[in-house]
Amino acid sequence: MTVTIWHNPRCSKSRQALELLQKKGVTPAIREYLKQPPSKAEVETLIDMVGGDPGALVRDGEAEFKALKKNKAEMSKAEIARAIAAHPILLQRPIVVAGKKAAIGRPPEAVLPLLK
Repeated sequence: MTVTIWHNPRCSKSRQALELLQKKGVTPAIREYLKQPPSKAEVETLIDMVGGDPGALVRDGEAEFKALKKNKAEMSKAEIARAIAAHPILLQRPIVVAGKKAAIGRPPEAVLPLLK
C-alpha cells in the first residue's frame, strides 16, 4: 500500500506525523503541497477520501481565507476545493493518504488507523 503525506515541513504537527509514520516503519511519499499545489480535482479527491465535513480540510484562520469573506460551514465541496487549489496554504495539514482512505493528522496519531 502506498502512503503519501501532504506535508508542510514548517508545521510541527506535520513533522510529528511524518516522524510517527517513520517510527511505524512507513516511508511515505512526501507531497510538499506548497511547492506542488494541488488541483481542484485533487482537493475534491482528498475531501472524499477523508470523508465527513469538507470544511475540515480548510484552515480558516489564514489571511487568505479571511480575504474570501466566507463561512466554511456554508461552502460547498466545490467551493472549498477551488479555494484550496487557489491558496494551498488553506489546506489543513498534514493529510496522510493510504490506499483509498485519508486522514487529517491532528493529532498526528489520527493517521494510525490508516496503517491497519
